[in-house]
Amino acid sequence: MGKQKSELSRRDFLSSSAKMAVAAASLPLLRTKPVLAKPASRKLKVALVGTGVRGSDTWGKTLIQRYSDVLEMVGLCDINPIRLEYAKGYMGANCPVYTDFDQMVNNSRPDTVIVTTTDCFHANYICRAMNLGCDVITEKPLATDEKMAQDILDTERKTGKKLVVTFNYRYSPEAEKIKEILMSREIGEITSVDFNYYLDVYHGASYFRRWHGLKQFSGSLFVHKATHHFDLMNWWLSAEPVEVYAYGELRKYGHNSSFRSTRCMNCPHKDTCEFFWDITADKHLMNLYVKAESADGYIRDSCVFRKKINIWDTMTAQVQYHNRVMMSYSLNAFMPYEGYYVGFNGTLGRLDVRVYHNQPWKVSSMADFRITHSFKESRTFSLTSGGGGHWGADQVMQDRILREPGSDPLGQAAGSRDGALSILIGIAARRSIEQERPFKIEELVKM
Repeated sequence: MGKQKSELSRRDFLSSSAKMAVAAASLPLLRTKPVLAKPASRKLKVALVGTGVRGSDTWGKTLIQRYSDVLEMVGLCDINPIRLEYAKGYMGANCPVYTDFDQMVNNSRPDTVIVTTTDCFHANYICRAMNLGCDVITEKPLATDEKMAQDILDTERKTGKKLVVTFNYRYSPEAEKIKEILMSREIGEITSVDFNYYLDVYHGASYFRRWHGLKQFSGSLFVHKATHHFDLMNWWLSAEPVEVYAYGELRKYGHNSSFRSTRCMNCPHKDTCEFFWDITADKHLMNLYVKAESADGYIRDSCVFRKKINIWDTMTAQVQYHNRVMMSYSLNAFMPYEGYYVGFNGTLGRLDVRVYHNQPWKVSSMADFRITHSFKESRTFSLTSGGGGHWGADQVMQDRILREPGSDPLGQAAGSRDGALSILIGIAARRSIEQERPFKIEELVKM
C-alpha cells in the first residue's frame, strides 16, 4: 500500500512539474546583501557562542590571530564550563567567559555574535542575538526545521539586523570556476543537473559518531551536510527551489552491525572494528571533549553502530527550480573515496566537473573540468586546491566578511534567504521521505 502511494505521488509530481515550473518562474529572487555594520572609529566587537572545534578554531583562534587589527573578541559562551575555559586558552582569547548567553551579550555589548553551536540551537541564538541588538554570523546550517527558519526570517525583518551565513564552499577554487563558466553561458541555458556527493569511510563515519547522527540535533545529513551542496546549486544556478522528492535509508551505520559498544575508547571490539577511531591520539580533542564530559555528558567518539542513530547514510533527491531546471542529487556517506561529481546539461553543451578531496590514490589536481559543446570537441583543464582550511575557502570567505565586504563580483555573500533556501531543500527532502510524497517549499516557510 505504501509503495502504491509513493508511485502515485511521484506520477503526480512528474506530470505537474512543467506547469508548476512555469508558474513559479515569475517568483522574485530577492537578495539583501548581508554586510555587517562596522563601526568607523573602532574595532568590530565580536562575541562567540559555541566553543567546539569549528568555534574554537576557525571562528576563535584564527580570528584572534589573523584579524585582531579589525576586530576585538569581547566574550565567549558555552554551556560547558570546562570546555569553555580550555577553549579560551587554546584560542588565546583575553575576554570574559559566560555560560549564560544573555549575560554575555548584555555585559560585553558586541556588535556581532558568531554562532557555532549544535545545529538545532542555531535559531535560538540567532534570534536572541538580533533581538538584543546584534548582527549575526552563523555557521551552516541556518537551522534544522521549518519553524526555526521562519523564526529567523521574521526576527531579521522585525529587528533590521544583518545575518551572514558562512557558506565557505562558495569560495573554493572549483566552485568559483563553475560559477564563472555558467555565468558566461558557454554551454547555454541550463536545463538539468546531475550532482553526486561522496563522503568516505573516515569523514563520513565521523558524522555518525557525533551528535550529527541524531536527527533531532542535526536535522539529518540532508540538512547538516547537504545544506552546503544545495546552497552551491542555488548559487550556481541563480535559482530558487520549488519542489523536492526524496528517498533515504540507513544502510551501513547504526543498526547495520552484529556488534556495537558505547564508544570507541575502551571498546571491546577495537581490534576488529574497521571504524575504530582513537580519540586519545589527539590531545586537542581530549582536552576539548573527553575532559569536559563530566559537565554535559557529550561523548565525542560514540559508536557508529549505536542503535539510537536515526539519520540516513544513503540519500537521493529530485529538485525542481523556479527557472525549470531539474536537479538529480545523491549523497552517500560510506564510500572508499571522497569528493563530488557534477554535470550541467545546457542548450549548447555540457559541463562535467570531478572534484577530488580524500582519495586512496594520488591525484595531481583537485578538480578536473570538461566542457563539451554540441557538434564540437571537448576541452579539458584542471585546478589545484588553495592553501588553508577547506582548500583555501575559509580565509577568502573571512576576508570578504571582515575586511572587504563590498568586493563580491560573483555574489558569494550569503544571507538569511540563502541560508533558508538551502536548508529548506533538505527539510523538504526529509518531509518527503517521512510522508512519501513530493514536498513544495511554499508548504514549509513564508519567505
